[in-house]
Amino acid sequence: MKRRVLILTVASLLLALLLGQLNHYLAVWQIHVWCGGLFVAFAALRLGYRTGATAAFIAGLILDAGEPVAFGTQAFLFLAAHAVIFTVRARAPREETIVGVVVALLANLGLFLALSFVRIDPGLHPATAWMRVFADLLVSQIVIAVIAPWFFAVQNRLLEATGTNLRDFSRRAL
Repeated sequence: MKRRVLILTVASLLLALLLGQLNHYLAVWQIHVWCGGLFVAFAALRLGYRTGATAAFIAGLILDAGEPVAFGTQAFLFLAAHAVIFTVRARAPREETIVGVVVALLANLGLFLALSFVRIDPGLHPATAWMRVFADLLVSQIVIAVIAPWFFAVQNRLLEATGTNLRDFSRRAL
């Protein structure tokens, strides 16, 4: 389990760095991309509960380190999203990439809105603030749809390279 968590943490760090660079370049247009659903979807769909929950929590802590929220906010949101996805995963063909992309999109939608409610200052003009949130959400969802297959393949390949057989987790509920 420790090796799988370490591998998924390395993949999360890679994604966090790439998203940080993307946000740096998009700052000129005042656009922010947030892809929290990607950090949760693969492990929740393809691995055991403890492994996925630990990896999701650590990924949330990584993202919390650079965000203006209370430390642990994203970590606990990722943990909750992991629990929800893990609970309903038996009903879907979770080995399929398109299912992973749809799950990542739905998880990102829920996480993005939950985090937005936490972060938006009530003193701001609500219409202006929420228009900005929805614009960022739209761009984030497009980015997830484009890069999710690549990120799932990276995670899959890293786990296979370190000797993890994902077929062992394919239909078990553990």
